[in-house]
Amino acid sequence: MTKGEKTLEKLEILHRIYSQAGYSSDIVERTLDKLIAHEIAIAQKEAASLQAELQTFEAQYQMSSEDFYRRFHLGEMGDKVDFVEWSAFYKMRESVQKRLEILRSQSA
Repeated sequence: MTKGEKTLEKLEILHRIYSQAGYSSDIVERTLDKLIAHEIAIAQKEAASLQAELQTFEAQYQMSSEDFYRRFHLGEMGDKVDFVEWSAFYKMRESVQKRLEILRSQSA
């Protein structure tokens, strides 16, 4: 069993005791709030770092990352190493942004 699967199993246990057994705990609630806040802080740092990488490419090629990514995937940009790297940074930033959206929706 992977670490992720073990974590999901533990979360499922909490879900079951909260939903089926009517359990409630201030400690669990505070811990989960802190965990989500911690994950938001980590994701924000990752997003800032990735944004800095993207801005370097944007300045170098005088193009927004969004425009680049669209054109890259249409095959208009070629397969230069810089473009492959820029595309990877863009996808990673998008992934972090989605994670932040989910985390923030849970902390609201």
